[in-house]
Amino acid sequence: MKKTVTKNMEDNFEMKEEYDFSSGVRGRFYAPQKKAATIRFDDDIILYFKKLASEKKVGYQTLMNSALRDYIHQHISG
Repeated sequence: MKKTVTKNMEDNFEMKEEYDFSSGVRGRFYAPQKKAATIRFDDDIILYFKKLASEKKVGYQTLMNSALRDYIHQHISG
């Protein structure tokens, strides 16, 4: 029965000629998908991120991900 209701709602939807996205927020509903990967780092790299993570009270893998993302953005943009 729910499929019928959903189908009827879709049938009544009409596209407007234009939509105003001027106050929209880019990436508001975007959530990047995490993938598991096996990767090897030197001990000193892991110790650095674990120490920094404990100071900032976040996960060390989160910090490593952020550092890699910053590196990528710096090298793509400029």
